[in-house]
Amino acid sequence: MLAIALTILISLFRHIDQLQRFLKMILRAGFMLDSPNMRTIAFGMLMTLVAFAQKIEIESDAAADFSRYKTFVIVNGRLNSTNPSLNSELVRKRLDADIQKYLGERGLEFVVSGPADLNVRYTLGAARRAELEAYPAGWRGLGTRWVRVPYTEGTLVIDLRDRSTRSLVWRAIAREDKSDASKIEAKLDDMVKKSFSKYPPKAR
Repeated sequence: MLAIALTILISLFRHIDQLQRFLKMILRAGFMLDSPNMRTIAFGMLMTLVAFAQKIEIESDAAADFSRYKTFVIVNGRLNSTNPSLNSELVRKRLDADIQKYLGERGLEFVVSGPADLNVRYTLGAARRAELEAYPAGWRGLGTRWVRVPYTEGTLVIDLRDRSTRSLVWRAIAREDKSDASKIEAKLDDMVKKSFSKYPPKAR
């Protein structure tokens, strides 16, 4: 019931953080009115809200042998935000450092320059739209794979591509539905960490 109620409320608010402020007001009102039922409902909805606020989606190539990937290099990072606090060199350096740290914790070695087993590309989105992107796929990247990517403010897309075949083998899409750029920035480290916690993918 809480999830249904929260879904209805989400449709009435443009951003998750606006809904969160609204629920906190209800929670405070419950304490002021000494209403246990109101406090329980508001608290339960706030806890359920966590699942909606940040979402991690993983795509991977079932045919890829992830055990043979030992090294990685960051070849491209795109910052598409129109907000200066997100579209800055400091954010780029922070994301680079987070990727090196958390992918390194998964057993891969970072290569500063030169060839590596995996090429890492990432995009921090801005516009509320979805785009179709073409990627090399199949044997030695001779085929084409089309991927629908929703680029929104607060969406971080991380791609891992096999250098030898040029194909996309793993992708994480982390979404933080916040309207405040400073709140999105504060969640970047957690978004990268949770994304790579799902690497390598489990065998199907």
